[in-house]
Amino acid sequence: MSLVSTSFDVPDMGDYAHDWALVDVETSGLMARRDRVLSVAVITIGPDGEQTGEFSTLLDPGCDPGPVEVHGLTVERLQGAPTFDQVAGRIGAMLQDRVLVAHNAQFDYDFLAYEFARARMWLPVSQRLCTLALNRQVDPPTDDMKLGTLAAHYGVPQQRAHDALDDTRVLAGILRASLREAARLDLPLPLVTCPPRAESQFTPKPPKTPCAYRNPGRLTPGEPLQQGMKVAITGETAHARAELVGRAVAAGLNMMTSVSRHTSVLVTNEPASGSAKARRALAEGVPVIDEHTFLRLLADVRPGTAHEAKAVAATPAAEPETEPVVGPVELAPTTTSAVPVPETVALPTAAPGVGVPAPRRPAPSIGTLVTPLAGRRVLVLGGAHADAAAARTRIVELGGSAAVNLSASVTDVVLLEGGLGDRRMSRITALELPVHDLHWLTAPAATAPVASALRTQEPHVMPRGGVIDLPMPHGSPAPEWYVTAGWAPQSGYEIDVVAFLLDEDEQVTFDEDFIFYGAPESPAGTVRLLTGGPAEQTIALNLASLPPATRKVVVAAAIDGTATFGTVGAIQIGAAPGSSGAPLARATLDAATTERTMLLAEVYRRGPMWRLRAVGQGYDHGLDALARRYGVDIAD
Repeated sequence: MSLVSTSFDVPDMGDYAHDWALVDVETSGLMARRDRVLSVAVITIGPDGEQTGEFSTLLDPGCDPGPVEVHGLTVERLQGAPTFDQVAGRIGAMLQDRVLVAHNAQFDYDFLAYEFARARMWLPVSQRLCTLALNRQVDPPTDDMKLGTLAAHYGVPQQRAHDALDDTRVLAGILRASLREAARLDLPLPLVTCPPRAESQFTPKPPKTPCAYRNPGRLTPGEPLQQGMKVAITGETAHARAELVGRAVAAGLNMMTSVSRHTSVLVTNEPASGSAKARRALAEGVPVIDEHTFLRLLADVRPGTAHEAKAVAATPAAEPETEPVVGPVELAPTTTSAVPVPETVALPTAAPGVGVPAPRRPAPSIGTLVTPLAGRRVLVLGGAHADAAAARTRIVELGGSAAVNLSASVTDVVLLEGGLGDRRMSRITALELPVHDLHWLTAPAATAPVASALRTQEPHVMPRGGVIDLPMPHGSPAPEWYVTAGWAPQSGYEIDVVAFLLDEDEQVTFDEDFIFYGAPESPAGTVRLLTGGPAEQTIALNLASLPPATRKVVVAAAIDGTATFGTVGAIQIGAAPGSSGAPLARATLDAATTERTMLLAEVYRRGPMWRLRAVGQGYDHGLDALARRYGVDIAD
């Protein structure tokens, strides 16, 4: 079977033609640096779409096999199977010079990388393709992106779910169908470059114990220390730094690696040393004590107030928010336009395995809600950035969803000045999509969208500043929430999506609470950065496992180099429960013209609930300044 059907008028397969190695692994858990591979299957496919090889085996992991109820691989079944190092050479030969393909490819890639490292071998993969990311670009009208759901949509038979070999055969059919759709829409493949990988470079540091107490504020001269106080140390000390930190942590203090306006006290024997911490303490008016005084105060640390994981009562879900979109602003944004008061929408609770009903907007207090574009997904082409942003805002006001890329769910196209020159226009014409000028947004006809573009549960469309309650099945959050950011792929710049885990002072507890490309996983694995392609990155959040001290997770984006978000255009964010979930909420965010960093979303506690806010606030400064604003110690 050919990967690309000639019926889509593709004379040569070009970027869609590769040597592929389709992979599926079953594992003893979800953390690649800790858990092991129990079974692996590899199928190789040539550029013409024909299968060229197949291999599968059970593996002896040398540990407990984990969730047997999921994969069915008991100790008895694995007994006598080879260890990974015994088959690593054969697997490596099948992966060599091929693009690794998997459903949620970073998961399989990470597990293989650690297994190859344990076998003292390199994983011979230079590129990977995630069929989840590919289908998020295609955007078929399915209620989720699970392997079985996509198999049913594309007509691929599935016999034994969670069997590595059968899953890989199903994956082959999904890849073929997805590539045909990508060719039909003229979408670039979301290939991810995989540099040579050393295990030590990617192994997170041992987890630190978060401080259990709230920060009571600054140390008052002559008064005792109190549990929860944020303490920083700088300069040479008579006692080993590790000893001082260990004693302070045992006493209930929160030891920091940097100084901010929230620091309670700085410990130094050289207050005039001119170190970065000493300079910041002087500028912020932070109290300074010497080592001897600190040790004396450690002998009598007063009790503090413990963090609370949940408040006693929840704020009613339909009550409008009155808090600001961002915290106290030390770094003024470049735009001065007012952010509208966000609406709060409660997404209904659902039992595990049950779809969440489509959310509804609260009824307006004045006038009638006009939604002539309800159910429609509109792509804006051309125009200056400000004009395109205004058009997308208008689409949302009319009840529609603003797209940033051409996909199977796009129902209409709005052309601004210069839009005819967009490379996607030829494909839009071939697909016979309705094309409108700007006047269409003044009073669009309320016609039904194309049925093939609809799914049974459309994502809730969030405006800039909009807020939703995340569903809590049985009173607790979904195991993981995936906040995915995507943009129109272009050359000449790179975008990095990052996350900050913040306490009630809007500060990180320690530097490892800054998740970015150089440290893509928090020490406990509760927050992870996942790369789905050159124009898509995801922050995965295990909300149930976040420590009580974490009150908010801020998701941001930064541009490397001199480019700005005015060049990039809009960024789309979507929030989904689990890696294969369809987005329950979606927002399209436009910065202005000169911003280099942008706050995309906040996930924060409110009573017993977790909420998601679409922010869309841009700043001219770089990522280092944003990190310092949240208390991360960035080297000059």
